[in-house]
Amino acid sequence: VAGIVGRADLLCALFFLLSFLGYCKAFRENKEGHNFSIFWVLVSVILGAIAMLCKEQGITILGLNAVFDALVISKLNVLELIQKLLHKDKSLENVGLLRKGLLFRITLLMSGGASILYIRWRIMGTGPPAFTEVDNPASFADSLFVRAINYNYYYSLNAWLLLCPWWLCFDWSMGCIPLIKSVSDWRIIALAALWFCLIGLICQALCSEDSHKRRILTLGLGFLIIPFLPASNLFFRVGFVIAERVIYLPSIGYCILFTYGFSLLSKQAKKKKILAVAVLGILLINVMRCALRSSQWRSEEQLFRSALSVCPLNAKVHYNVGKNLADKGNQSAAIKYYREAVRLNPKYVHAMNNLGNILKERNELQEAEELLSLAVQIQPDFAAAWMNLGIVQNSLRRFEEAEQSYWTAIKHRKKYPDCYYNLGRLYADLNRHIDALNAWRNATVLKPEHSLAWNNMIILLDNTGNLAQAEAVGREALELIPNDHSLMFSLANVLGKSQKYKESEALFLKAIKANPNAASYHGNLAVLYHRWGNLDLAKKHYEVSLKLDPMAPGTKENYNLLRRKLEQLQKKGG
Repeated sequence: VAGIVGRADLLCALFFLLSFLGYCKAFRENKEGHNFSIFWVLVSVILGAIAMLCKEQGITILGLNAVFDALVISKLNVLELIQKLLHKDKSLENVGLLRKGLLFRITLLMSGGASILYIRWRIMGTGPPAFTEVDNPASFADSLFVRAINYNYYYSLNAWLLLCPWWLCFDWSMGCIPLIKSVSDWRIIALAALWFCLIGLICQALCSEDSHKRRILTLGLGFLIIPFLPASNLFFRVGFVIAERVIYLPSIGYCILFTYGFSLLSKQAKKKKILAVAVLGILLINVMRCALRSSQWRSEEQLFRSALSVCPLNAKVHYNVGKNLADKGNQSAAIKYYREAVRLNPKYVHAMNNLGNILKERNELQEAEELLSLAVQIQPDFAAAWMNLGIVQNSLRRFEEAEQSYWTAIKHRKKYPDCYYNLGRLYADLNRHIDALNAWRNATVLKPEHSLAWNNMIILLDNTGNLAQAEAVGREALELIPNDHSLMFSLANVLGKSQKYKESEALFLKAIKANPNAASYHGNLAVLYHRWGNLDLAKKHYEVSLKLDPMAPGTKENYNLLRRKLEQLQKKGG
């Protein structure tokens, strides 16, 4: 997913810049803007639409083009315009609003943007995505003051990540950044510093007598601020606190401002070599940081662990570290991180579910039941937790409650083959064979490659003496999953009991070829040869089975019976 999102950001940036260059090209012939190419303005709008298809913030290029046109191309003096409006001066054309076709071009850009948004809404719908409080806590605050102050603090953190990209985290939600709730919080200094710098730069961009400075600062601030607006929570609630990807486009503006600042310093500084070395040092440090971060993204474990030092209060970070450890089989360490995730966020149902699963496997059933019960209490439609709760209740021999939990899981997730499989196991334990077969059949209908459900059907039919039906089910299963050795083994057992020795032998040998270290495969093939009268081959496979598993149930007794029979035959032959 990260790779796809990264490519989308790169494509968006590419078409974003192409749209800007296309808009600039509309004025190439006459830099004053008296004559412009409508064709290139329309090309710019189309490229902006493609940028939006890659990443929704791509549409902000139309706003950037409009600002660039008004302030740089048309040289609109905003302060003069405001003064004339305040004094109700009717000579607005003198400030460049109506001349040079500016109003027409702005209308083209606005019409293009409105059309793009309309098409987007027609395709994807108008309903906003549903976010929870853990995704963006500030947006759920009741107080307007708390929301405003925290949004501004988030802006300052994004600005700091542009200046010093050292604190990087794959996820900034779930309490990673505690809310500012009063003016006594020292973090307010950060947002004060941000607005001090921004207001200073905006004043210079609008009021400076140096037209070159105005042009560069306007362009730099435009690239810095406008692409960030969709992530600012000003127009709609976003589903994140900080997302490093949204400052990729604004970094263009940062680079413009940084370069311009360096050029100003180099003109005034006496020791230019020291300044050059300092800038090269900053570039080298950022390259090293980029290389380090790229290496962390190469593996889940490194990525998740790198976040622990940045966001130790983020429950999702601990959850992901725990899940990674659990996937690698390190359950003891995984439990520690899952417990910390639940401690940090007592309503984190996914952490409760995974922790309950591990405790279930470790036979710590009481605590597992408590966690899973709490998870479904917090989120009643959490189907996976209901199923796991059913498994625990089944292990505790509370069968009626287990059955109810399984059906609740299925109610919330209609297509849930694993739940039907576990429900079938419950019915099998209760000797409700018809119900068990129906449940497993439902599992295989929903997921035809569900090997365990097929296997259990074959085994149950075999154990209840329905050999013909077991054979039919086994053949059906192997048609769908032809390379599953466990199905070959189960069907081979059925065929052996039906005295179809040749076909049974072929399936046993095929299963052994796929999984040569399964003691039961060799043991059951030996039983087949024993029945068939191929005693030497039976002896060989009994010995292989006992070598692989000396404690294999029944194999040693069968082997001893075979040895006695062989001894008797030798005595008769002698």
